[in-house]
Amino acid sequence: MIKIGKKRKNNQGVALLELLFYIALFTMLSLVVINAMITMARSFKETATQAELIQSGSIMERISREIRQASSITSISATDLKLNAVEFKLSGSDLQLFENNIFIGNLNTPNIAITGLVFTEITTAQGKAIKIFLSLKSNNDISARIVDFYDTVVLRESY
Repeated sequence: MIKIGKKRKNNQGVALLELLFYIALFTMLSLVVINAMITMARSFKETATQAELIQSGSIMERISREIRQASSITSISATDLKLNAVEFKLSGSDLQLFENNIFIGNLNTPNIAITGLVFTEITTAQGKAIKIFLSLKSNNDISARIVDFYDTVVLRESY
């Protein structure tokens, strides 16, 4: 029976070392998992911001489509374009859309700020066109990147 008691004392020391080893191992694994989760969250936020900026290209598509369907320009300035029944107007950092002088809404989402908009009329012997420069940024972007869109659109019946 004496031998059994001695084994117990030896086992208690080993159990304590095993416990410390497992705590250290669990701590290291936890740090790896937490780091991976932080990296994934950052990647997700970056991907969402990029998608938001690319999706904002639909603003340029809408403007281009309206210009292609218009037969004439009612008025044009650097930040305001009025076609037959449609008007695009920059108000602060929002691009407003009017149809038949009725405010329809902003073309950009609340997370997107229009940082620049320029309409330029081009008149040639063959017809008329409008050159568009649109610059925008995401309010959620830590880097404050600005994305630029360019297009030149010929009016309907001008070619």
